[in-house]
Amino acid sequence: MTVAIAGASGQLGRLVVEELLRAGETPVAIVRDPQKVADLAERGVDVRQAAYGDAAALDRALAGVDRLLLISGNEFGERVGQHTNVIRAAERAGVQLLAYTSIPGATENPLILAQEHRGTEAVLAESTVPYTLLRNSWYWENYLGGLAHAVESGVLHGAAGQGRVAGASRADYAAAAARVLTTDGHEGRVYELGGDERLTYAELAQAISEAAGKPVRYENLAEADYAAVLEQAGLPAVYAKALADADTGIAAGVLDVDSGDLQKLIGRPSTPAVEVFRAALS
Repeated sequence: MTVAIAGASGQLGRLVVEELLRAGETPVAIVRDPQKVADLAERGVDVRQAAYGDAAALDRALAGVDRLLLISGNEFGERVGQHTNVIRAAERAGVQLLAYTSIPGATENPLILAQEHRGTEAVLAESTVPYTLLRNSWYWENYLGGLAHAVESGVLHGAAGQGRVAGASRADYAAAAARVLTTDGHEGRVYELGGDERLTYAELAQAISEAAGKPVRYENLAEADYAAVLEQAGLPAVYAKALADADTGIAAGVLDVDSGDLQKLIGRPSTPAVEVFRAALS
């Protein structure tokens, strides 16, 4: 059985590759730039070059692949078309299972970030390739970009109100993906993946405070004000808007996942937020 990861040079992709190597698999790593994963090639990983927009390269990259993890791309506005290219190539290659990294409740999720996931899921539903949906909730690592500022200023800003986010570490989600790729019985399944901790932002601030050994409090802002703060911190307007919108969704409960699917797949509790923050600050 040949297992491939599309988007293997990214942070999640690399972690999935590592999980597969630990499981005794020799995966295929599909990347745009092979130089970024030269170290993996040296360890025996079969590195194949293909961008999501290059149909011919995708056909070559998926030759002989039995199971494929399609990690969602990062080019907002282009992702449905790019993902469709991968799905069509998987159909032509006779891939037996395609696992796609989506977002919780994608079919009804109102977030800006959910729109292209919903579009991709619709393409999968009409495709001939068997598939599994890995609807990942938030990564605790999503908060690392503002971690140093929160520790320095003593304030974590957001627009999530009292909403809860069922986060987990990126490694937790990678372990779940590797499990789906290497075991049977996942075809047609929709996994709503979220961590054991379902934290409010006030509790996130407490976790940051514990990790840093300094007091950090949460300050709730209106969505537009939080987007402005993110822009002032250097984020492009489109990303700032999407992240502020995500916080409003958290306030409404769209990332408060309590299915237990993640824990069942990885066979253990998820990683606490404080551990992720402590590691980043060490």
